[in-house]
Amino acid sequence: MSDSLYREILLDHYKSTKHRFENLEATSKEEGKNPLCGDTITVYTQMDGDKISKISYTGHGCSISMASSSMMCESLEGCTIDEAIERIGRFKKMLLTDEEVEFSDDLSDLEAMTGVKKYPVRIKCALLVWNTVEQQLKGMR
Repeated sequence: MSDSLYREILLDHYKSTKHRFENLEATSKEEGKNPLCGDTITVYTQMDGDKISKISYTGHGCSISMASSSMMCESLEGCTIDEAIERIGRFKKMLLTDEEVEFSDDLSDLEAMTGVKKYPVRIKCALLVWNTVEQQLKGMR
């Protein structure tokens, strides 16, 4: 993926407000913090049985953490807990290993985050929301 396309996808997600709100009807709420850079995130997950019916976030941080939060919501809404945890694992594998990880066409925006690997100190920014929601979902099992 070219650097310009990577930046464009990240900027689109950073600006998106589709999933950036406090869901007062959420079944569960989980907070995450990155003390090194000051990023904070709160994930609101609304369940319908074992399925994520709505997921949103609030918080503040760098463009990478906020874009990653938007991408996370887009990719996990509608998933079961097990499906979501599997996607989280693949996303983390993409950023933390040299293994090739592919996503279906409807999740292709996630691949834009591979550009973060060029800046190792920013990987924690991209993973903050994913680690937060993973902890949340594992607590629901």
